[in-house]
Parts: sequence; C-alpha cells; structure tokens
Amino acid sequence: MSGSLFIINDAPYGSERAYNALRLAGAMAGREGQHVRVFLMADAVGCAKSGQKVPEGYYNVQLMLGRVIRNGEVGLCGTCMDARGLADGEVMEGARRSTLSQLADWTIEADKVLVF
Repeated sequence: MSGSLFIINDAPYGSERAYNALRLAGAMAGREGQHVRVFLMADAVGCAKSGQKVPEGYYNVQLMLGRVIRNGEVGLCGTCMDARGLADGEVMEGARRSTLSQLADWTIEADKVLVF
C-alpha cells in the first residue's frame, strides 16, 4: 500500500490552496491501494470545523475533508487549534487533535509528502 501525506497550511476559504489540496487528497483516497493522511496546520485547522454553511454553489471544505476521512486519516495541529480558539467539540467527526510528533511520524512513514 502506498501512503501519501498532505500538509495543508492555508485557510479553508479565501485562496483555493486548501480546496485544491483536498480535491487531490479526496481523489487519491478513493483509489485502491492508497492510504491518505491529511495534517491541518495554521489557518487550515478551520477546514475541519463542523457545521460549515457556504453560499449555494460554493464548495464546502468540510464535505471534501469528509471524503478523505472515509478512506484515510485527518489530524489537526493542537497548538494551531488553541491559537484560533477551535475546541475539540467544534471539529467534525473523524478529524482529531494531533501533535507535531504525530506529524513527524506520518512524514517518516509517508511515500509522498505534499505541502499546500
């Protein structure tokens, strides 16, 4: 099994970096033999905020992240969550608070690391 790690730093909305990262991660997570992990850092922790409501016709990164969670793993930088006032109870199901140590482990284990 091939493993890929996506490290996302940008906010969920505003630029399209998180959007494009999650598009690719979701496409890869749906392929047989692929294990995809996403680590959200800095403003990207907002991607995992539950209850997102966006204008009709606009992409929803929470739904996109859900596609990855079904077939992979999603970790959020705990320090970044705290700095932005994002509590564990506000995070979507399947995503979890994580640590820099966990990111180091995932990086070492990954065949590919993509940073957005």
